Amino acid sequence: METFLELLKYILPSLVVFAATYFVIQKFMDNEHRKQLLQIRIENQQITTPLRLQAYERLVLFLERISLDSLVLRVHQPAMNAKQLQLELIKSVNQEFEHNLVQQIYISTTTWGYVKKAKDDVIKVINMAATHVPANSKGVDLGQKIFEIMMKTEATPTHTAITLLKKEIRQLF
Repeated sequence: METFLELLKYILPSLVVFAATYFVIQKFMDNEHRKQLLQIRIENQQITTPLRLQAYERLVLFLERISLDSLVLRVHQPAMNAKQLQLELIKSVNQEFEHNLVQQIYISTTTWGYVKKAKDDVIKVINMAATHVPANSKGVDLGQKIFEIMMKTEATPTHTAITLLKKEIRQLF
């Protein structure tokens, strides 16, 4: 029994020292791991922040390019009839959209939804104006009808989406 107590006198302090050392080292390793993760996150933000900002810039440019007033002025050619202008306007909107599809990974899903809705609403206005103009009329007539419809709306679809993009940028940066 005495030998057992003697053994216990040596083993018990060793176990306590081992357990304390183990927990201290474990805590140190956890802290180092957290520091590394934080450092990686900071480095990633330094890389992604400019990319995200660039995505917002590109989407604002996209929305400005598909705003009906600039779109009609940019696409319209004097020799076009209403049907040709309608098709060219829709084609231009879709090409601009496809060119900027990848930007959605840098913005919120809600904001991307507003960008898509703006694109769809622009196409809807173009098609609505085309139904009020004879197909064989001049492209200028379609352009005028589009401007008339725009004047009746409170806020254009692209303006609403740009406002939301700006709001999201202010929240993030």
